[in-house]
Amino acid sequence: GKWHMGVNCESRRDHCHHPLNHGFDYFYGMPFTLVNECQSTNDPEVAKPLQDTYWFYTQMIILAVLTLLIGKLTNLFSVKWKIIICLAVCGLLYFISWFSSYGFIKYWNCILMRNHDITEQPMNLEKTTSNMLKEAVSFIERNKHRPFLLFVSLLHVHTPLVTTERFQGRSRHGLYGDNVEEMDWMVGRLKDFIDKEGLKNTTFIYFASDHGGSLAARRGNARLGGWNGIYKGGKGMGGWEGGIRVPGIVRWPGVLPAGAVINALTSLMDIFPTVVHLAGGVVPQDRVIDGRTLLPLLQGTGQHSEHEFLFHYCGVFLHAVRWHQKDSGTVWKAHYVTPVFQPEAPGICFGRGTCPCFGEGVTHHDPPLLFDLSRDPSEANPLSADTEPLFDTVTRRIAEAVEEHRKTLTPVPQQLSPYNNIWKPWLQPCCGTFPFCWCDEEN
Repeated sequence: GKWHMGVNCESRRDHCHHPLNHGFDYFYGMPFTLVNECQSTNDPEVAKPLQDTYWFYTQMIILAVLTLLIGKLTNLFSVKWKIIICLAVCGLLYFISWFSSYGFIKYWNCILMRNHDITEQPMNLEKTTSNMLKEAVSFIERNKHRPFLLFVSLLHVHTPLVTTERFQGRSRHGLYGDNVEEMDWMVGRLKDFIDKEGLKNTTFIYFASDHGGSLAARRGNARLGGWNGIYKGGKGMGGWEGGIRVPGIVRWPGVLPAGAVINALTSLMDIFPTVVHLAGGVVPQDRVIDGRTLLPLLQGTGQHSEHEFLFHYCGVFLHAVRWHQKDSGTVWKAHYVTPVFQPEAPGICFGRGTCPCFGEGVTHHDPPLLFDLSRDPSEANPLSADTEPLFDTVTRRIAEAVEEHRKTLTPVPQQLSPYNNIWKPWLQPCCGTFPFCWCDEEN
């Protein structure tokens, strides 16, 4: 399915970010992510914000190159030709990125791979559902006589909400609902195949979403996003509950009790230590592992999540912290940064696409916005020192936890910098002779 971690670092074939370089033995899916540009009938998603960014940097670099060139030719100041040439090359790259954002994203970003080979460029979204399901079933068939880990990252439910004709109009909730129904059918098919192969009682299945409903998703004036119930906000909105609180569904007949409901808050980071535990392994001891095994909760031997604190980031910026105060059972949530909603009432960042993580598009809170999620899960009533006697105690303890947490972080290069997001021709996966990249090996 959707890998979303990229492919290359230094050259077109080094595959440093590829799943096969990160512990997986087999890969079929998208190395990047699904965007509206993958389906030409949709409004641009990536291109719109990127076009402005690329054009701004192009203009700034051109201005700098012209200034340096005039200064050197008129002997106003001394500058090496190497610097001027390097700047000019950077400006050219930004210009190409700006130009390519008007149409080439579909060909260069929306691709399917099997292991290291590109099978479709651009991918045929109408066939992707059946291809993905066929690959997953084939993987189970090949590995059913030994332990296996199958990780399926579905392209549903995600803009552009690609839904095959069979499921269009099936839901009372428009295209978004149709997409959910098709995803449900795909999961059911995989579950049925596992049962058919006699693997029902020996297979641990974990189903979850990586974020809440995307409230800002739209086509023209029609809103396509999901619904997050009583919870505030949605996908890409920092630490608000609507974007990060999702259900998890676990199935393991004969081992885990059926019908049990667990209200303890866990994290998707818990999948890693849980799988390691089930496989009889030990998590690495030379680093801090943020996840905790879910087995005590699932088997009923533990009543509470092992997470006392959960830290909610937007990009590299810490936006909110959750504290489960175990002696009282209270769950506190402190927001240090929140996105500026436009318009404010619906709680959506229209006009910006995704809510920003920093800059003018966010509000910093000092002291933090504090909520008691035990009594106010909708985060509707922020507390203060006047309304909550424990306000100072709670905010101080959370601040101490943030400091302790930051000591465990190892600095790494910024992955979301403008340079790392700029399109680099020498890294572009291509199944033809660059820049003529298109093929269909699936047929």
